[in-house]
Amino acid sequence: MPENRLERFARHIVLPEIGGAGQVALAQKHLVLVGLGGIGSPALQYLAAAGIGKLTLVDDDKVDASNLQRQTLYNERDIGFGKATCAKRWVKLFDPALDVEISDRRIDAENVDALVACADLVLDGTDNFATRLAVSDACVRAGVPLLSAAVGRFQGQVGAFAGHLDEEACYRCFVGDAFDAEDCDTCAEDGMLGAMAGWVATFAAMQAVRILLDGTSAFGRSDWSKVYLLDGLSPATRAFSIAKDPACNGCASR
Repeated sequence: MPENRLERFARHIVLPEIGGAGQVALAQKHLVLVGLGGIGSPALQYLAAAGIGKLTLVDDDKVDASNLQRQTLYNERDIGFGKATCAKRWVKLFDPALDVEISDRRIDAENVDALVACADLVLDGTDNFATRLAVSDACVRAGVPLLSAAVGRFQGQVGAFAGHLDEEACYRCFVGDAFDAEDCDTCAEDGMLGAMAGWVATFAAMQAVRILLDGTSAFGRSDWSKVYLLDGLSPATRAFSIAKDPACNGCASR
């Protein structure tokens, strides 16, 4: 690792739970971030800061003034421009050494498999079930683990799924088939505390680092099939496990 990179990540390297081996491992990982909104925006800042070597950023939306209350990656000059392009510009200014690719096409059955292929981890922070389930099914087909994060009002959830493994659940095992339509409630209708999105996003970023370091450092752990619930109204967290559904349309045949 070059001297300037050693200095940049010194606070990671001195942690026994991460160390030099962990930092080198992060530099060799590829993470696909789907959704650059309330979750993806702040999560990206910490994923880039962690030194994850390759990032693929996926979002077809444009920055709107109402986004700025919680999507900390953007500023007023970005309004009207594509989120993926703005996010790539931010990353390259923040750390030019990182490899960044973008997709500003809406995810569909024709492009989703190519987007997740060859990734070490996919972090999904999108806001509708149809996209989440399409991403989950593609991850199962590709044998790629999925970290799914969602937030609304004062509640959030972060779950790690590896449905391609025999004993582990996928995201579809968690929510079922009834949500294959784009029928999520929106924050425009229900409202959202900006800091709540940040809490869920940074928790997801920490879990992403943990998963990517599984088998490399003491901090690494997969947490497959476990969902964490974050409550911002009466601050608390709790966790529960999801069993693999033997009849799941996403992973049962794997």
